[in-house]
Amino acid sequence: LFHKKMKKSKRGDYLKTPFHHIFDTDSVGQAINPLPLNHLLRWANLEQIEHDEQCPKTLFLGIDIQQDFMDNGALGVPGAMQDVIRLGQFIYNNIEKISSIIVSLDTHEPAQIFHPYWWVDEAGNHPAPYTVIKPQDLTDGKWRAVIDPALSKHYVRQLEKTGKQLIIWPYHCINGTTGWTLENQFSNIIHFMSVAADVPVEKICKGQNRHSEMYGIIRPEYSTHDSTNTKLLEKIAEFDKIIIAGEAKSHCVLESIKQICEYYYDKPELTRRIYVLTDCMSDIPGFEEYSQTAYKILVSKYKINLVKSTDNFL
Repeated sequence: LFHKKMKKSKRGDYLKTPFHHIFDTDSVGQAINPLPLNHLLRWANLEQIEHDEQCPKTLFLGIDIQQDFMDNGALGVPGAMQDVIRLGQFIYNNIEKISSIIVSLDTHEPAQIFHPYWWVDEAGNHPAPYTVIKPQDLTDGKWRAVIDPALSKHYVRQLEKTGKQLIIWPYHCINGTTGWTLENQFSNIIHFMSVAADVPVEKICKGQNRHSEMYGIIRPEYSTHDSTNTKLLEKIAEFDKIIIAGEAKSHCVLESIKQICEYYYDKPELTRRIYVLTDCMSDIPGFEEYSQTAYKILVSKYKINLVKSTDNFL
């Protein structure tokens, strides 16, 4: 009965399938997904969504919406599960207006420079998560790298020169693990959408360079060669509106937006097309003030738009 055709009278009415048949709010962040994708996609095949050619060409860019970043994940961001619920409803309500979806997947191995495995103190102990390692710590012998010491010291020094610092993170998003995967209900809604509305979904892995963190989707924090993802930048520029959300607001989302804006610093007509869903992302605790200031600068300098998922901007 829920496949009965609905009138196009309000947001979300373009779909015959109710939201709760696609997205189970109680299962957000959980390891078990009670909604099998095969069932969802059979329902998606029954939809008849037609995009209005007069509407702006719109990209949804989802940053690291993965299990390990949910509240209860390995590197949990408080508020992330509620962010995903709001985001799922936003996508459902605007399914006919989104032209394309790109999602990033933070992708790591245990032996990477920002994980405890890489470093030891004088007694051979590995650093606790959220430890900050500075160049002076290496000079003083407080910490030393057990892998590629010279390159590691160079990396920490280069970070400091750019006003950044090395933070040791909990082991997270290890390639192929459950924590690495897309959050299960977010995965449901974008894959349903891909079939129901013929919306392409592209997945991009980032963060595989063992010698550098890669918060933003465009380039690592530091590299000895130019590893800018110009192909992705060029693709982003094709859209009339670029909607961005994900985790964490203070790190991977922020750096992704900064990298896009810095690349297109001389094209304000492009950076003005960026819309950030402020209620669909959360800060890592302790970085709230830094994050707030950084977004104010982005708005002032590049004229990006900070909006809520319930605002009427599409």
